[in-house]
Amino acid sequence: MNKQEGERIVDYFIVRERETSIATNGSEYISLTLSNKDGIIRAKLWDVTEKEKEWLHKRALIKVDGLITFYRGQRQLTIQRVRLVTEEDAIEINDLLNHANIPREDLWQELRMFIEEIDSETLRELVKTLLRKKEIREKLTTIPAAKQYHHAYYAGLLEHIVTLCHVSAQLLQVYPQLNKDVIMTVCILHDIGKTKALTDPVVPDYTTNGELIGHVVLSIEMILEGAIEAGISTDDHEVLAVKHCILSSHVNDSLQSGVSSKTAEAIFFQHINKLDNQLNALFMIGNEANEDWTFSPMFKRRMYTNRK
Repeated sequence: MNKQEGERIVDYFIVRERETSIATNGSEYISLTLSNKDGIIRAKLWDVTEKEKEWLHKRALIKVDGLITFYRGQRQLTIQRVRLVTEEDAIEINDLLNHANIPREDLWQELRMFIEEIDSETLRELVKTLLRKKEIREKLTTIPAAKQYHHAYYAGLLEHIVTLCHVSAQLLQVYPQLNKDVIMTVCILHDIGKTKALTDPVVPDYTTNGELIGHVVLSIEMILEGAIEAGISTDDHEVLAVKHCILSSHVNDSLQSGVSSKTAEAIFFQHINKLDNQLNALFMIGNEANEDWTFSPMFKRRMYTNRK
């Protein structure tokens, strides 16, 4: 969404988030997170009416007329006029989805190829058992990797998984001592719990399981369920290695999974996963910034976006 300050926007959006607040003059306003095929943008609607509060809800399709402003180096939209999409607009929700950089179908084909390259019959069958389930496969290939910050778009999780597989395939040539099958399985299954932690690909929110348990533990539960269904011992040494990589991958962030990386594969995965998450987040910031330096909530500091 490469727009300059003061530039007018007349476009269609999906409402992802909304919050009503009180301004210093006592009037109500709504803060919105909007998205369309060009990306995500924060917006403000001042002096909101009661009717607008009724129909400006999550998943609403709206037409907006507003002006671009900047706050802390990031674009915002000050809404001047807004209405719901009508039949005459001929706009559907799929027209407004912000997609991964590579088509979902192509990413899925790449993932299938990586699955077939897993030599371990145990791990290959574990992956196939889980992805054979339509409800898991549909969500894995459509939901974002996160609500915000990184890969926060349609099929973002699938893009993240395939990127990790590509990075691993290259670096395993440099580190042949690593167990390729464990690494590839972890790349594919490390976030599978997000299929239960996030609601849907259009306006993702956390499910009750996602809020109370978190995607890391959900991933471990699903892997154990898949192993049992496939007739694999839950104490199998390869399955244990995969679980350790997943549980230790977030030990240094706010999730505090409670176990540090104690294998070469876990150290390797922790770093490539963090690398892809952070680089994607920085690229997303760069797409929205109009200055060289922009504050990032994820990094909790100003980041250089090199807008020249």
